[in-house]
Amino acid sequence: MKTNLAIEQNDNAALPQISEAELRALEQEYCSHGDTVHYTDHPMFFDRCEGSYVYDAKDTPFLDLQMWYSAVNFGYRNARLNAAAHRQLDTLPQVASQYLHREKVELAAMIAKDAERKFGAKGRVHFNVGGSQAVEDSLKLVRNYTGGKSLMFAFEGGYHGRTLGASAITSSYRYRRRYGHFGDRAQFIEFPYHFRGPKGMSKEEYGHYCVQKFARLFESEYNGVWDPKTGKAEYAAFYVEPIQGTGGYVIPPMNFFKELKKVLDDHGILLVVDEIQMGVYRTGKLWSIEHFGVTPDALVFGKAITNGLNPLSGVWAKEEMINPGIFPPGSTHSTFASNPMGTAVALETMKMLEEEDFGAAVMEKGAYFLDGLKELQKRHPTIGDVDGLGLALRVEICKEDGFTPDKATLDWMADEGMKGDLVVGNKKYGLVLDVGGYYKNVITLAPNLLITREEIDLALNLLDQLFVRAAKR
Repeated sequence: MKTNLAIEQNDNAALPQISEAELRALEQEYCSHGDTVHYTDHPMFFDRCEGSYVYDAKDTPFLDLQMWYSAVNFGYRNARLNAAAHRQLDTLPQVASQYLHREKVELAAMIAKDAERKFGAKGRVHFNVGGSQAVEDSLKLVRNYTGGKSLMFAFEGGYHGRTLGASAITSSYRYRRRYGHFGDRAQFIEFPYHFRGPKGMSKEEYGHYCVQKFARLFESEYNGVWDPKTGKAEYAAFYVEPIQGTGGYVIPPMNFFKELKKVLDDHGILLVVDEIQMGVYRTGKLWSIEHFGVTPDALVFGKAITNGLNPLSGVWAKEEMINPGIFPPGSTHSTFASNPMGTAVALETMKMLEEEDFGAAVMEKGAYFLDGLKELQKRHPTIGDVDGLGLALRVEICKEDGFTPDKATLDWMADEGMKGDLVVGNKKYGLVLDVGGYYKNVITLAPNLLITREEIDLALNLLDQLFVRAAKR
């Protein structure tokens, strides 16, 4: 006897499939255009995915060099992580968040113990479902710990999300323009974007210059942030991406965060590190801040911790900020915060990362990819700058002078890559690129961390073809 579910599945299989044209008409009438899909005029439908590729209805492979904004760090349909999701689905796929399940506890302990080894600080982990939500939780932690201070520092070019609280510490005004503020907007500080910084300075000199410019705010009470009579700052924390994500994968000099952290420590200001896009080995380390030798007071993570399979994010914070005495039950809540599906996949991700030297492999592949990008730069004058750390890579598109931002050309290249008509070895490919940067003229490359050298070579070939087409258009 068939179950109702089996009957329903068979009935659904017999239904005629809606055509793409019909789907587009339905989407135009019934779907919100408030997300990023409609940044393009004719968004692509994809039917399946595997490894470094997504496929259209014609089964054309599109090499994905952004992997869902660095959420799918370990490849589409990663067999091991998918298996973890299936196991959890068959055992405990859902449970109310006022109860415990082992995956939550083991995952929190693994992250916290790793942080204690690396940063020398005892801490705890608090889970949520999305990056912006974890940022919101961190804002609660910071405000609570600092006695209700609501003012924050953040960087020009920084991105922390589009919820009302997170958008207040995101530098782009366009994310706030229609909605106003929920609380106070951050004071935005210059980030050492060396390619567009003052000429004649080395990268390290420019980093030092930016720190000194920030430190000047504390020289006198009349700079508006510091009361020298009490030794108190009006600002609670500085929110940073160690490597700017949406800002264009801008990599600061290695001296920068050590110098910045000293200024913060001297004035009692917390350092909150946003690892949502650069965490989970995108830069060759679990957390990108590890490259810079400083200890955060709180660290926010998400995206790739589940390889994009299930929404899960979180905050690690030092014990004094998050212990139950100061951050008691009910301080924040989400129905799906530590959901079993997300925590199970994230736990498997962390176990997988401990079994081999992911960092060395990512750094080696990143260096190989960066060398290839530098060769492209020699051949194409529209490439103004290339840089990278691990497999977080940037290609800045400029006018013929090699410096003036050229957003139009990059927009054209991104659309051209989605046509699926680039040819290598008598086979057609598409190329998925992400557009970022202060002037929206930067290709931000976040490929599959398991990408092969052959796929890197393919990526360089496809990029080369796009640059050649762009020059001829």
